[in-house]
Amino acid sequence: MHAVRRSSGASASTSAAAKLTIELVPCLSDNYAYLLHDASAGVTAIVDPSEARPVIQALDARKLKLTHILNTHHHWDHTGGNLELKQKYGAQVVGPAADKGRIPGIDVALAEGDTWHFGGHEMHVFDTPGHTRGHVSFYFPDSEALFTGDTLFSLGCGKLFEGTPQQMWSSLSKLVALPVSTRIYCGHEYTQSNARFALSVEGGNPDLVRRSDEISRLRSGKQPTIPTTLGLELATNPFLRPSSEEIRNSVRAKPEAPDSEVFAAVRRKKDSF
Repeated sequence: MHAVRRSSGASASTSAAAKLTIELVPCLSDNYAYLLHDASAGVTAIVDPSEARPVIQALDARKLKLTHILNTHHHWDHTGGNLELKQKYGAQVVGPAADKGRIPGIDVALAEGDTWHFGGHEMHVFDTPGHTRGHVSFYFPDSEALFTGDTLFSLGCGKLFEGTPQQMWSSLSKLVALPVSTRIYCGHEYTQSNARFALSVEGGNPDLVRRSDEISRLRSGKQPTIPTTLGLELATNPFLRPSSEEIRNSVRAKPEAPDSEVFAAVRRKKDSF
């Protein structure tokens, strides 16, 4: 990591023992924003607010005042609430340096290796391009929480709108190096449809079959499938499993094909699924 350290206004020493709470805020039809709160430091953030109204309702219900907005990338369904929320609460907008020209209201631009403090909690920044050229992911080690936007989904990964398969594979490779207990908070509730594709390329994976059944149970009860964990994704997400012989056969990859090439073939197959 770089030596860069940027504070949200409360020092780590004053609130290091405080627990970072994370709550899911559904937005639009299938988006998730995430409410982060450090009670000891008195700071509250929202990750990727696609619209303001659900966020305001969540804040009012908890009697909280928004202090920060964290954006993983510029797409409107992750930044659409920025300006209204900033105007209402005076919140500071934090986002990717590589794409600061497209993040509404940005105040703090962060990049690979930067460390930023949210109250008493250290946040590490990863550049994770592929879905967009300026995408970042946010990692809170003490909370074992990773906010991946549209880079890594439960059982999926983002479409390559502005990047290449090689860029996305490099981005995912950074994330899978984190502890397997890491909880993944992604930008959308795509898990059930992703499971259908995953089964089409690795239906012989018993972990995936069990997980698909659990997903169906959750969604039938209108329950979220997020967060997932990195360990679960490594066992079941086809985009993280290029070494699987069944997946390689499904995408007709040559035995000597590198993992990045297999990943690219899986992404192409998903695009036409």
